[in-house]
Amino acid sequence: MLSVSAAMRIEVVHSSAIAAVQYHAAQQQLDIELTNGRAYRYLDVPPEVYQAFMAADSKGGFYNDEIRDAYEYMRLR
Repeated sequence: MLSVSAAMRIEVVHSSAIAAVQYHAAQQQLDIELTNGRAYRYLDVPPEVYQAFMAADSKGGFYNDEIRDAYEYMRLR
């Protein structure tokens, strides 16, 4: 599971592809843990993209269409 800091919380989501999400608003970083155990940090993700992601009916679809290839990232594990 993603790491917890006092300033932010981990959001467990209902998705067949995504296990958990954590957004670092001050740095505009979005951490996404996939159900396969891999975790990624996406950089320079605006708050409105994070909000739209969390509101999406299909988290996996939104991730694939709007986040995965749109933002620079680093693999966390």
